[in-house]
Amino acid sequence: MRRACLLAFSFLACLRPGAAPISGSPPPVARPAPVEEFRYTVCLGNLRPAGLMTYHVEPDGESVLTNVVSDRGRGQNLTSRFKLDAAGIPVRVRVTGNDYWKNTVDERFDLAGSKAAWSNVAEKGEKPVAGAAGKAFYTTLSNPLQDIGLLAAALLQSPRQRLPLLPDGEASIEKVGATRIESGGKALSLDLYAISGLSFTPVYVWMEGTGVFFGRYDGFLTIVREGWEGAAPALYKAQAQAEAVRDKALAAKLSRRPAGPLVVKGARLFDPETGTVQDGTTVVVVGNQIKAVGRDGEVAVPPGAEVVDAGGRMLLPGLWDMHQHLASQDGILDLAAGVTTGRDLGNDTDYLLHMKGLWDSGEALGPRIVLGGVIDGPGPYASPTKVLVDTEEAARAAVVSYAGLGYEQVKIYSSVDPKLVPIIAAEAHGRGLRVSGHVPNGMTAEQAVRVGFDEIQHIGGLFLNFLPEVDTRTPVRFTAVAEHAAELDLKSEPVRGFLRLLKERKTVIDPTLSIYEDKFTARPSELSPSLAPIAHRLPYTVRRTLLAANLPVAAGMEQRYRDSFFAARALVRALYDAGVAIVAGTDQMAGFTLQRELENYVAAGIPAPEVLRIATLGAAQVTRHDKELGTIAPGKLADFILVDGDPTVRIGDIRRVVLTVKDGVLYDTAEMWKALGIEPVR
Repeated sequence: MRRACLLAFSFLACLRPGAAPISGSPPPVARPAPVEEFRYTVCLGNLRPAGLMTYHVEPDGESVLTNVVSDRGRGQNLTSRFKLDAAGIPVRVRVTGNDYWKNTVDERFDLAGSKAAWSNVAEKGEKPVAGAAGKAFYTTLSNPLQDIGLLAAALLQSPRQRLPLLPDGEASIEKVGATRIESGGKALSLDLYAISGLSFTPVYVWMEGTGVFFGRYDGFLTIVREGWEGAAPALYKAQAQAEAVRDKALAAKLSRRPAGPLVVKGARLFDPETGTVQDGTTVVVVGNQIKAVGRDGEVAVPPGAEVVDAGGRMLLPGLWDMHQHLASQDGILDLAAGVTTGRDLGNDTDYLLHMKGLWDSGEALGPRIVLGGVIDGPGPYASPTKVLVDTEEAARAAVVSYAGLGYEQVKIYSSVDPKLVPIIAAEAHGRGLRVSGHVPNGMTAEQAVRVGFDEIQHIGGLFLNFLPEVDTRTPVRFTAVAEHAAELDLKSEPVRGFLRLLKERKTVIDPTLSIYEDKFTARPSELSPSLAPIAHRLPYTVRRTLLAANLPVAAGMEQRYRDSFFAARALVRALYDAGVAIVAGTDQMAGFTLQRELENYVAAGIPAPEVLRIATLGAAQVTRHDKELGTIAPGKLADFILVDGDPTVRIGDIRRVVLTVKDGVLYDTAEMWKALGIEPVR
């Protein structure tokens, strides 16, 4: 899961939008008394405790923040020490411990006079700081947004509730809501603030009336004052109400439904069914449905129609991202990148259904959602989900529940007892649901296919079929593949036999190749490979996170890890050559990484038109939505994109989407990128 598996990055990648301001002055900020400790429960998913954060001020005035999170054998253990000036601005920072992937952390920042200097695993720099006493707030790379309470307090003290950031950028804060909560017979008044400038969209924080940090929620991660965990649902509700204001305003600004019919003419139409391109094509849309497709001049333009002249640009069906864990901001990222349908493979049910309702109604911006529900077993490595099963009755009940909520498939996770897999599969198939997932610990991929898996997530799971002793619940499922994938002979009979089985059983593979590109080839101080091509377009504060550490690489193993990524790419080509169905999914940042995933398939040797078929009609066929989606044809829903280029020849041109149409609604992608602080494609 993207937000679960990449927790450290997800603090930025999955932030939720802010809301419209509420009038009123910020409260005075109270500084904690020396030695007084504030304790916060860190929860993943649906309020599942996964760690503890503490904050106190020592007698010498040094602020100390600790953060310990455990997530399936991963998780950070960090201590951050801050020396703050009277305005709450860091003048000295030391962060030590280990990050989410267990890399050693030693980050330092010092402000001496008007010169700031910092160093960490990826950066070493210095910068003059203008202004009295150097009023700029240093944001740590190793502990992103965990010191958000200190930043919020400093912003509230600043004259305009705005501060420059170091190494670069600017943050501002505004009050967007307030509520009163109760828990265990206690009551407390809280204010909700939105901090802008840290990511694509504002970050929410809850503060006590005195200006002391109380907690935050981003759709997946919850930080809440210890003892007040029971009040979290009330905070979610109040935050959702504030978010709805901004969501509605953005939707009104960035989307447009034609008053009458919509006509696109002069387009080069890509047909994924044949892999061909037809020049000079006209498409007529009425409401949300395609009514006619034909040659320019041969298709009647309805009276009162809005006409879009494609000018020879290429028209393609909307793209599908078949592996997402969606959060609010992902909606705009997807649509701007031409993704009109996203398959969610594990999320909080209430949160996802709420978001789906908003996106379907147009009250907020986002793709269509195909619902996939995760099922795991209890234990120390369980996925952050509330759906944990360890009996036949519980396994069946989980499937029944998902089916009743309109889910189309279930995703089995790594801690499910293997003996429950055929039971889950039979119940799901009996109710018309597909079955996919990770390979549970104690099984091989071949065994999973034989007992009912319709699809396997992640190319690494296929390599693990030949490494049966690996505990697939733990991070070893990454490191073992990194160390041994390059050794596997893809032409050997065991591999060929396995590929034949996948084809015979019509098993689908969701490779998420770009994850392995980042994990196996990324190095500190270098941009994450999957996002490096577009990093220059991103806000600085987001671009900087692409330098953060990833999977640790043992000394002398750098080339082996790279070779193993190339082996993963070669296995994708072998799947294609063997006639095994592939779907394009990311499990990473929305929008951008799907484009990279498609580039990786072409680099593997799959022809670009075939890759575009995989990401459009192929996905619709796998999910059984090809009657209404997947091609641009009369009777189908109006989901398509206009691209300034020819991705059938240069797959990288898929990044040049200039117009997205979803359900007959038009979206100017340049305006969407600007709304997120991202430079449009030039």
